[in-house]
Amino acid sequence: MDFVETPDARFQGLSDWPFEPRYHAIEPDGLRMHYVDEGPREAAPVLMLHGEPSWSYLYRFMIPPCAAAGHRVLAPDLIGFGRSSKPTRIEDYSYERHCAWVRSFIEALDLRGITLFCQDWGSLVGLRLAAELPDRFARVMVGNGGLPDGKPPGGAGLRSLPNVAAFLAWRTFARFSPRLPVARILQFGTARRLDDEELRAYDAPFPDDRYKAGARAFPLLVPISPRDPAGPANRRAWEVLERFEKPFLTTFSDGDPITRGMDRALQQRIPGA
Repeated sequence: MDFVETPDARFQGLSDWPFEPRYHAIEPDGLRMHYVDEGPREAAPVLMLHGEPSWSYLYRFMIPPCAAAGHRVLAPDLIGFGRSSKPTRIEDYSYERHCAWVRSFIEALDLRGITLFCQDWGSLVGLRLAAELPDRFARVMVGNGGLPDGKPPGGAGLRSLPNVAAFLAWRTFARFSPRLPVARILQFGTARRLDDEELRAYDAPFPDDRYKAGARAFPLLVPISPRDPAGPANRRAWEVLERFEKPFLTTFSDGDPITRGMDRALQQRIPGA
């Protein structure tokens, strides 16, 4: 698997980002996963999983107060994003690999009693792992996300939304657009105006298009058909989540053009929500 590493210089002097970089080695792929690890090491962990096409910088205003409150806060960069390794071929990314990479991180650090906060694609990975490793998770918070399984309308997957067209347009753009302006995409999905330093930080992981295969791949990996290869595993995960009685909080925006309304489906299907 060919991959690139974003030069460290791209991350120097970022606003509101004083955190020491740490890395988890993923074998046998030779990849490394960057993560932030703040707060007391003996405390129960808060695991923050970012979405598409951002990185752990998304949580820059959440990490310090959580750590100051006595929690151990871990915010990894998914492979293909942030300071993590970036395979250069879209075909090298799969839903299963993303889950395996984050699972490797959780098991290597032996995280238990996890409070999960997951947003966007972070929820597609995080909810799968909460179902596959339920003894490691104590509670869950989902922001503008879900666990699509490719089933037809009526479930909590993408097909249950009234605005599937918005996602399909984004999927086509991510795959075929000659340019993928990451910071501008994030600005489009943000309620307030990002300043120049914040825009620079969101562009930092991607010096050129070679680094963007992961960002282009993510929309293609969302299960939108019953035949999708990730569908069966997600349906098995739902069998667990429908018995999940631990605390489960949904934090959604009615302004999200793709996920608005998915919170109600989560609340209906998950006992603890």
